[in-house]
Amino acid sequence: MNTITIRLSIMMFLQFFIWGGWFVTLGTFLGGTLGASGSEIGMAFSTQSWGAIIAPFIIGLIADRFFNAERILGILHLVGAALMYMMYMSTDFAGFYPYVLGYMIAYMPTLALVNSVSFGQMADPSKEFGKIRVWGTIGWIVAGLVISYVFSWDSQQGIADGMLRNTFMLCAIASLALGIYSFTLPATPPAAKGSEAASLGQLLGLDALAMLKDRNFFVFFASSVLICIPLAFYYQNANPFLTEIGVENATGKMTLGQVSEVLFMLALPVFLNRFGIKMTLLLGMAAWVLRYALFAFGDAESGLFLLIIGIALHGICYDFFFVSGQIYTNAKAGDKVKSAAQGLITLATYGVGMLVGFWVAGQITDNYAGDAGHAWQQIWLFPAAFAAVVLVLFLLIFKKEEVKADV
Repeated sequence: MNTITIRLSIMMFLQFFIWGGWFVTLGTFLGGTLGASGSEIGMAFSTQSWGAIIAPFIIGLIADRFFNAERILGILHLVGAALMYMMYMSTDFAGFYPYVLGYMIAYMPTLALVNSVSFGQMADPSKEFGKIRVWGTIGWIVAGLVISYVFSWDSQQGIADGMLRNTFMLCAIASLALGIYSFTLPATPPAAKGSEAASLGQLLGLDALAMLKDRNFFVFFASSVLICIPLAFYYQNANPFLTEIGVENATGKMTLGQVSEVLFMLALPVFLNRFGIKMTLLLGMAAWVLRYALFAFGDAESGLFLLIIGIALHGICYDFFFVSGQIYTNAKAGDKVKSAAQGLITLATYGVGMLVGFWVAGQITDNYAGDAGHAWQQIWLFPAAFAAVVLVLFLLIFKKEEVKADV
């Protein structure tokens, strides 16, 4: 492993350590420490979607034109460190929300910036990027293990004592470190400097809208947006659910999802080439249905294995639908609109789809909340049924297509 690879791997590790270090336990912290309602928790999680919607403007209108990517990365993480510290200091939801909104607007563009910095140093990104990006997943896993098994901040006693607040201090320190470290990274000049700048429509992926005339792609596009509604339930409710029913070290156990993500990513090309894009996408959607059914009927004692299986299904849920969907989109798009098509899918899913999903999850969670806790079975059966409807519609309407993936 050469020096550049090591430096980029450290960058990627810190990038996702920061995200995994507070986002997974956010719902538990807001409900348990700040006394937030389901709707308010949904508002906090939806800041990710607002960040995803605003990110193309920051990247396309600023990073691609005027400044080196590594410098903007450093500035955004330094700003993020300050906002994360303010989240740590907040004592109620009204005071917390503006800081988490500001933080996600600053953080979401950095996901593209770390990729830009990485690609700028690579001769063959298709072969080299995976070895660096995997350190991001490792960073997310380490964050969860540290919270659960080193500090026990997510234990029943830890939550009662308000110890989850410390996740924001931990991530503020990591963000400060990455902010400073970013200025030492190799120079990555603006991509569009000296060339024709992209239009606002191109940044938002609007050049790819013509692809929606293709029936199959329209069905896939609509399914992608709709499946984000069940996806939001997992991000928003999984950790609060596990901790409320008494699962110990819930955050650490949830890192099984990232481990499975790495394993199924390796298996994805084999599935695509052997079973085709339609079957692979259907498997991804079926995994969502099964996961939520397992959550509905599992418990912290004899049914713990059901919950563990549900968490471990994350690799199929995410890779077989979202990653294979990116491959499908790339195959369907012409050379001129490949980037625009990916931008459109990202805006529609992580932007619009998740925004609606977090709102729905908040409403459903509030509807089944009571003095004794939540009626989790009813809460989880909603996304299970919703994902099942999307699956059936996709099965009936989407026609088989040939899409090859490199093994």
